[in-house]
Amino acid sequence: MALRRKKSTEAAASGSDAAAKKPGRIAQVRQGYRAIRQLDPNVGWFMLLAALVVLLVVMLIGWAIGRPWWALFFALPLMMIAALLVLNRRANSAMYNALDGKPGAAGAALTSIQRGWYTSQEPVAADVQNRQLDFTNAAVVFRALGRPGVVLVGEGPKPRVNKLLEAERKKVARVAPGVPVHLIVVGEDEGDVPVRKLVKTVTRKKPVLTKEEMAVVNKRLKSLPSIRDAVPAGIDPTKVRMSRKALRGR
Repeated sequence: MALRRKKSTEAAASGSDAAAKKPGRIAQVRQGYRAIRQLDPNVGWFMLLAALVVLLVVMLIGWAIGRPWWALFFALPLMMIAALLVLNRRANSAMYNALDGKPGAAGAALTSIQRGWYTSQEPVAADVQNRQLDFTNAAVVFRALGRPGVVLVGEGPKPRVNKLLEAERKKVARVAPGVPVHLIVVGEDEGDVPVRKLVKTVTRKKPVLTKEEMAVVNKRLKSLPSIRDAVPAGIDPTKVRMSRKALRGR
């Protein structure tokens, strides 16, 4: 009996220690702010400006209706929301700027899509053309599956990327005939999609598949040969992921 009490006491103590170590929402926001400020030193000023603009607008409305103190009461939470929204937007911009031009940037951007998509940071095809498996100048293709269909995203030297994209398109068409396949090349040239606009470009495509159809197509895509064994783990050297929990304090 005493042994059981001792074990339960130890379990409760360990649980309380784990809860004590978990940072609260304010601490998470503070950590996110510090991380983003290293990439964007001006983020604090933009947050302050957004909060002041909200305060000014709400106070003007309060004076107009003759309730300035009530307006101030409502302005405080709105100011916090505005500052957090600016922090989130500036964080995304800073992250994409850090990823731009680096191998694996497209894969890291695709994995930031939150819901309704099957994505992977590992490429589905690669043309390295060197024995050292150096991906600095490699052509790679990443794949995403959502309600708009299959999206193939290529990055690297355009002639080799286009060849890889076409080869992957044929593979997808073979296992999932009739499913729309969208080809995107990440870059800054004409016709390319910058990495900072990749997520918006992908998610804004017209949905045509149901969730049930997506699940079936995903199983078929998994049957395709993978290059995971040939690619070193973590092709993306930056290992950057969009942690919205840290930024929003959730």
